[in-house]
Amino acid sequence: MSKTEKEYRREIVDVGKLVYQKGWVAANDGNISIRLDRNKVLCTCTGISKGMMTPDDLIICDLDGNKLEGSRERTSEIAMHLTIYQMRPDIVAVVHAHPPVATGFAVAGRPLNLALLPEVILGLGCVPLAQYGLPGTPALTKDMLQYIPKYEAILMSNHGLVCYAEDVYKAFFRMETVEHFARITLVAELLGGPRVLPKQEVDKLFDSRTRYGITSRSSMEPGCPVVAEDVGQVRERFQVTRDELIALVDEALRARGVLA
Repeated sequence: MSKTEKEYRREIVDVGKLVYQKGWVAANDGNISIRLDRNKVLCTCTGISKGMMTPDDLIICDLDGNKLEGSRERTSEIAMHLTIYQMRPDIVAVVHAHPPVATGFAVAGRPLNLALLPEVILGLGCVPLAQYGLPGTPALTKDMLQYIPKYEAILMSNHGLVCYAEDVYKAFFRMETVEHFARITLVAELLGGPRVLPKQEVDKLFDSRTRYGITSRSSMEPGCPVVAEDVGQVRERFQVTRDELIALVDEALRARGVLA
């Protein structure tokens, strides 16, 4: 049985609270949407904290971005959501936020593409990085177009992360997985560098997806995930020493007043 619009409104409010409580957004950042049918999308509005929304704060737009219902205004990033829905008929929900560690990788110009954790390889393959585009303009999605058909999570340079799925909770869980993966990757870098899985083991994981009932589209796209045999090339491009990483973390903590 399909859900009612009232139920979808409650789901967006619930996920908004979760995103806010986890510290993935600040102030009025982030946006969440659910496709109601072929022509209508229920979405968060602009100018409101995602942790303080009510169901009545949400608005309905058509797939061209025109507001159909609601007293509040559209988010300036609604076009990103609509682009995903237009390119992926299988997608029902989109979550965009700025989880700090994953966004840190995006700001550093680094995709989360190393073959490190079986759960991430199975569920996402990896998380590519789309080049920067000015928020609220067509440039925001320009570089994302190559990744939307192949992946379910995309880092956005100097911006944040977008995840999408068959329902809004699954999109939220994908974002949770990416942020968890980013934290583990950062710790591994601080401890001397991660040990990347070889191609043979990654192939086994992809082959086991059917057994686990996983339907992710990402399947050994070139360089995603990066396997042990190819990791040298990536490390040469993004080489950062342990001391440099510690200095960067220390600087960030001091800027936030955490360290004196």
